[in-house]
Amino acid sequence: MPELPEVETVRRGIAARVVGRKITAVEIGRERSVRRVGREAVIHGLTGATVTQARRRGKYLLFDLDTGEEMMIHLRMSGRVLVEPVGTLRPAHTHVVLSLSSRDGVSDEMWFVDPRTFGEVVVYDPTQIAEVMPELIRLGVDPICDQFDAVVLKARLHGKRGAIKPLLLSQHVIAGIGNIYADEILHRAGLRWNRTADSLTPAQIRRLALCITDVLTDAINAGGSTLDDSQYVDIEGKFGSYQAEHRVYGRDGKRCVTCGKADIARVVAGGRSTAFCPRCQK
Repeated sequence: MPELPEVETVRRGIAARVVGRKITAVEIGRERSVRRVGREAVIHGLTGATVTQARRRGKYLLFDLDTGEEMMIHLRMSGRVLVEPVGTLRPAHTHVVLSLSSRDGVSDEMWFVDPRTFGEVVVYDPTQIAEVMPELIRLGVDPICDQFDAVVLKARLHGKRGAIKPLLLSQHVIAGIGNIYADEILHRAGLRWNRTADSLTPAQIRRLALCITDVLTDAINAGGSTLDDSQYVDIEGKFGSYQAEHRVYGRDGKRCVTCGKADIARVVAGGRSTAFCPRCQK
């Protein structure tokens, strides 16, 4: 699943290519992609609307419309958002198509492509967010969008005794981190996945908070991570490059590039695969 850096990369692309343009027509090929509010609500809510802002919270793409409504796109496991000129051959599994008003003489389409159809497109009245999009209200702090430092992290972890990795993965604690970046963050912070939150010292919390922002920022600057399945691409179909900077994720059995003295180990706990360096992460 695309995580915060990948979704932020997509958001930036949409901000540059789509914001300020009117949606002149909407095509929906798969009802499942608009299952939350239905085909007619999405078509009616988007047709004729202009996208005025592209935002992100955690792994959710959020778009303000000049009608006062909002659109949400969640990529889930295999979703992509692509922007291509009208007439470009659409890939398989293109389930939602937004025709955009011409800009500089070019007419484009914005596609929502999703082979596994876990993702979705939702149009809703923001005053009804609690009923339509309750998960947005429950999201925790976003370490890139919100103020985030050791004080904030300490408050988010206060009273929690569970292992630190599941807490990093909990979207109610910190929004946007998934398995890739949890492993990379914990490695850079020198912490094992099963350290309990209440066992962290103030210095370790400071280090962890810094590593969260550093790893996510570095990954955003690299356009995110595209893994071997090549599912994730930006809106122009380009791969991210941060996978070349991974120190532990996907590197089990290989020598640790940080210490150069131990091989990366891999364990499965709670249904999650975790990669770590036995020497660097005490």
